[in-house]
Amino acid sequence: MLNAPLHDWSLAPREAIALQRRLAGRVECEDRLGEVRRIAGVDIGFEQQGAITRAAVVVLAWPPGGTGEFAVVEQVVHREPTRMPYIPGLLSFREVPAALAAFEGLSVRPDLVMVDGQGIAHPRRLGVASHLGLWLDLPTIGVAKSRLCGRHEEPGPERGDWTPLMDGPDDELIGAVLRSRVGVKPLFVSPGHRVSLGISLRWVVSCLGRTKLPEPTRLADRLASRRGQTLKKN
Repeated sequence: MLNAPLHDWSLAPREAIALQRRLAGRVECEDRLGEVRRIAGVDIGFEQQGAITRAAVVVLAWPPGGTGEFAVVEQVVHREPTRMPYIPGLLSFREVPAALAAFEGLSVRPDLVMVDGQGIAHPRRLGVASHLGLWLDLPTIGVAKSRLCGRHEEPGPERGDWTPLMDGPDDELIGAVLRSRVGVKPLFVSPGHRVSLGISLRWVVSCLGRTKLPEPTRLADRLASRRGQTLKKN
C-alpha cells in the first residue's frame, strides 16, 4: 500500500534536518478526507535496549458498535533493527521505517491514521505523524503524550476542554492541548497530513473511550509495548 519512496533513510543528522525542512512544505493542513470507515492507530516500541524497533498498527472499524467498543479489523506488528539512535527532533527517522513496514503487512487500507507522536507540533513542522502521512499519502493525526515545542495555557478540567498550542515569534498555531479525561494530564494533538486542527480534535474526541488515549493509539500502544500480544477481532 506504499507509494513511491520519498527519500533514502541513510542520512546523517544534518542531512535529515535539511530534509525535514524541505518536506514540511509538502504537508497539507487542510481537510482532504473521504468517507472514514477504518481508522488505524500507530505506535512504536523498542526491544533489546533499543536495538530492535517494534512497530504496531491496529485498524479499527468506524463507527464503533452500540456498546461503544471498536471492532478490530486487522493488526500488524513488525520488528527490525533500529536505524538511528535517539536524537531529539529526528524521531521520525528512527520510527517511521518500521511503521511503513508494518503498513505493508496490512491487507486493508485505512482511511485515517492516528499516530502516537507529533504532527506539525515540531520545531521544523515535521513530526512522526506528518512524515508518515507524506509517505502513505493518507490523512494522519498526531496524538502525543508530551509537548515537544510551543507554549500554551492549561486547558479546562473537563473532558474535551482544550487550549491552543502556539509557537514562534508570530504565534503560529501548531496544535491543541486537549483534556481527554478528567484529572489526567492533557494530550497534545496536531495535524499530521491532509487534516485540519479542528477535524483532528473532533476525531480524537470521537475516539476517546474510558482511558486517556483515543482507542486507536491506545490499542497500538498495547501491542507496541507487548502488553497486548493479540487483540480480539469482533
